Amino acid sequence: MDSEHSSGHVVSSDRSAQLDNRRMLILYGSETGNSEDLAVDLERLSERLHFRTLVCEMNDIELKSLLQYPLIIFIISTTGQGEIPQNAIKFWKSLLRKRLPPNCLQSVNFTTFGLGDSSYTKYNWAVRKLHKRLAQLGATEFYPRGEADERHEDGIDGTFLSWSISLRSHLLREHPLPEGLEPIPSDVQLPPKFTIKLVSNMDSFDEPMPDCDSRPAEDADADVTGQVAMSIDLTNANGDHQTLDRTAALFSHVDKSDGQLLEHALRAERSSVHSNTYVARKSEQTASLIPGGIDILDRPNMLRDHPSKYSLTDPGNIGEALPPPDLLPIPRAWPAILRENRRVTPTTHWQDVRHLVFHVPSRPKPGRTADHELFGYVPGDAITLYPKNFPADVDALINLMDWQHVADLPFEHHSRENSILYSKPKKCYPLPRSTLRQLLLHNYDITAIPKRIFFSNILFYTQDPTHRERLGEFADPARSDEFYDYTSRPRRSILEVLQDFPSVKIPYEHVPSVFPVIRGREYSITSGGTLVKDGADSDFTRVELLVALVKYKTVLRKTRQGLCSRYIESLAPGTMINLTLREYDSFDVALNRRTLLAIAPGTGIAPIRAHIWERHDDIDAADVLLFFGGRNRDADFYFKDEWDKFGVKVISAFSRDQPEKIYVQDRIRQNALLVCDYIRRGARICICGSSGKMPEAVRLALYDAMVMGKMVPSREAAKNYLQATDSIWEEVW
Repeated sequence: MDSEHSSGHVVSSDRSAQLDNRRMLILYGSETGNSEDLAVDLERLSERLHFRTLVCEMNDIELKSLLQYPLIIFIISTTGQGEIPQNAIKFWKSLLRKRLPPNCLQSVNFTTFGLGDSSYTKYNWAVRKLHKRLAQLGATEFYPRGEADERHEDGIDGTFLSWSISLRSHLLREHPLPEGLEPIPSDVQLPPKFTIKLVSNMDSFDEPMPDCDSRPAEDADADVTGQVAMSIDLTNANGDHQTLDRTAALFSHVDKSDGQLLEHALRAERSSVHSNTYVARKSEQTASLIPGGIDILDRPNMLRDHPSKYSLTDPGNIGEALPPPDLLPIPRAWPAILRENRRVTPTTHWQDVRHLVFHVPSRPKPGRTADHELFGYVPGDAITLYPKNFPADVDALINLMDWQHVADLPFEHHSRENSILYSKPKKCYPLPRSTLRQLLLHNYDITAIPKRIFFSNILFYTQDPTHRERLGEFADPARSDEFYDYTSRPRRSILEVLQDFPSVKIPYEHVPSVFPVIRGREYSITSGGTLVKDGADSDFTRVELLVALVKYKTVLRKTRQGLCSRYIESLAPGTMINLTLREYDSFDVALNRRTLLAIAPGTGIAPIRAHIWERHDDIDAADVLLFFGGRNRDADFYFKDEWDKFGVKVISAFSRDQPEKIYVQDRIRQNALLVCDYIRRGARICICGSSGKMPEAVRLALYDAMVMGKMVPSREAAKNYLQATDSIWEEVW
């Protein structure tokens, strides 16, 4: 009797028995998703060699489960100061338990691959620590460890491609296939790991479908000043009219909306300088009589309607339609109200830098509704924001793929096999009963720069032989130059690729396996000390960010903008969004007693400012010396008015204010004696800002200053001194 393997190939029962033992586990630890992407690449490689492969986060596997797999591949990124990623910490701690027998993993055969950034001093420490600990517990390395450097001219691919090709050869040699069974060729499509399917039973909704379709009346638009009207006439299916307000719409889609959140949002809206709110139960005319009145729109109707119907603005008059304000069910997220979104650089400046201020209301403690908890953080922590796609881009994709007939129907996720631990991709948090349109707006990234695997996927969805051949060339690792020339160098997006290849028609069921998940973007918190509490209101926490928006032109002469930058730019005061907190272990109140030597070019000042505000509250805080770098004193000298108030000694370097370019590393060498004085006094050295060449250039300048100040005889001695005293803390991105 024959059986069908997951690849679609028919294999005999004897071979099937042999393949049952051909199993592999691939575990990843990742902050930004790069390690997960490589894990998926290796999953496809192993499946084509007929391995039954499970891929999951390290935190999702128990240590004892490792013994069930003949082969295990660990892929892990290094984050921060040589640290383990968040989604691998639980697993890492389980490896460090003192009561583990020394040979408890002696039956485990493993290899590791690390992702790092050589601009950090602790380059690829996470994979090296993991590899060493596995060996200590008796595990056997079956293939040499690989390490990728994001600074490589070809990025991660510079190492990973050759490492994975050699791994494939090793697997075929050491684990040959049963006689007569060949590897699945690359021109055979593997079944998708995740799919979406239409929700078949529409009667399962809690409430009947109302008859109001919320069509905007023809005269609903912005006022003569260009401000968006805060109330709008709606016409239901029977032709009846009703006037509703924008703030009500903000909350109409939120299940179990918190009265306190609503109160704070209304307060933020009314205090906004852009406010044109008419808060009323029925109409604009009654607004002044009922200042607290709102008209909550019908929730079930809002959950099902086209997202454009949530908007109370006319895109034709004010520009493109904005992403809907739905709050996604993100674990451990806090709803926050945007109070300020202010550009702090001149409009003539090359970079748009925003100062964002959020108010995060308190919320009931789990299981104790009478008690509330406050959002808390310390200097060095970061906030993750979750961007969304814009309706115009989603509409373009839907039309291009011919998905109009299903775009506004509800879907649910499914996994290919029961052995897969998740029913949908990790970090995907859809709304309940999401329509396809909502999934594309909120969850799947259609404007990211495509990776090679994207081309490997979509070439199966075209009947055009020319298109299929060209897509195959972009998917070929041997033609990396063509791939980068087409994607990374011009920053061409996924949507633009699909527009270039209109013959590609992706089945809507395969959306989760073709498009990457929209990932949150992490930003350093720039507030601390008394800034955390804004005035006498103790019901919320104030969070400030300093964000440089990503906007530029490429060789295509087309303006490019990062997804999150575009999203942030669109946010108006009063908007409620979700954010999550990323806690770091960089802060200890005892550090306030140490002098602080801070080096912060550009928006690297964000975490430094948080530390300075925190130290200002401490009467025993030590001195602060700040080396700040920018382009122009009058354009990007962030928070300059605060430093005198706090007694911070600032040495600035503005590269474009004089004929010769001057950078912070030049100022460090010019002030070598002062730098040495701070280091001798036990200063904590903080280097914050852009990754790449800056951190290394600053470290070399510090070494040179120590040599010039006669603290040490050489750069190497300076490096050893700072490492031995654990003086340097870096936060670069």
